[in-house]
Amino acid sequence: MSNYVQSTNFATKDALTSGDPLKIVKGTEINTEFVNIAVAVATKADLASPTFTGTPLAPTASPATNNTQIATTAYIDAAITAVKAALFPVGSIFTAVVATNPGTLLGFGTWTAFGAGRVPVGFDSGNVLFDTAEETGGSANATLPSHTHTATVTDPGHNHTTTAAAGAFSGNTGVGFFIGNDAAAVTGTAVTSITVANSTEGASATNANYQPYITVFMWKRTV
Repeated sequence: MSNYVQSTNFATKDALTSGDPLKIVKGTEINTEFVNIAVAVATKADLASPTFTGTPLAPTASPATNNTQIATTAYIDAAITAVKAALFPVGSIFTAVVATNPGTLLGFGTWTAFGAGRVPVGFDSGNVLFDTAEETGGSANATLPSHTHTATVTDPGHNHTTTAAAGAFSGNTGVGFFIGNDAAAVTGTAVTSITVANSTEGASATNANYQPYITVFMWKRTV
């Protein structure tokens, strides 16, 4: 594409005196101007349905322009970035299975790694464990605290029968009884209750608290 450039200055000829050979307009001069005009016209794009070649340029419209103006690649790139930024505002979380920072993947924003080793849980204003954003808690391992088991067993009542020599007495066998002068079968007193105490130390149980999970990369947009 070229612009028309005039080769002959016809106006200067008017100022010349009569008889000056330069005052005459020559056919070659007219022909040169015609060729220049023809080349310029032939290399211009049509107004209707033009076909451009090379790298055509156009002014970039202001953001959010909504008319029939040509959209340059710069305008489109800015518009796409604005849409992505609206989809991922500051404070949003980006999840992926690749470790590349979203600032590189999406082309905008400042992102920091987020939630290492944790799964997200929904906000719950009625539960002090979940009533603040980014509040953490829980444990990967379940540990059983030291505690004591106490059990009370009631004996429905039973009899112990034994034979002993005359005059024998047993007083600390758990069942008290008295043996008379003659060897005989003696029925003892029934035990009414038994108390049992059992103390158990806590023990770590790795993975006991893990729900079914899948590992991903999480990022939080900070800027």
